[in-house]
Amino acid sequence: MGQEALTIFQSCIPLFQVLSDNHRQGILLTLTERGQMTVNEITEQSSLSRPAISHHLKLLLEKGLISVEQKGTQRYYSASLKPSVERLKELVAALEKECL
Repeated sequence: MGQEALTIFQSCIPLFQVLSDNHRQGILLTLTERGQMTVNEITEQSSLSRPAISHHLKLLLEKGLISVEQKGTQRYYSASLKPSVERLKELVAALEKECL
């Protein structure tokens, strides 16, 4: 593997780690399908407790996979995949260039 591909791959590891959890995958898919949702609305769509959903949302937010918007007393979460998808495209392009 070339140096560029390796550098990009290493920068993607935290993204891969956060996406390795089935519950986080489900939350992310729910947000992409339904749009903005509160933690309570997400909890209604899941078998997890509200604190567990909040924990997963925190991890997804830290990695930039979701965003949050405050509206009054409610926090609305939504998928924010573009930057991560662009980084993964860079990885694929570097792998194709340097490894194939």
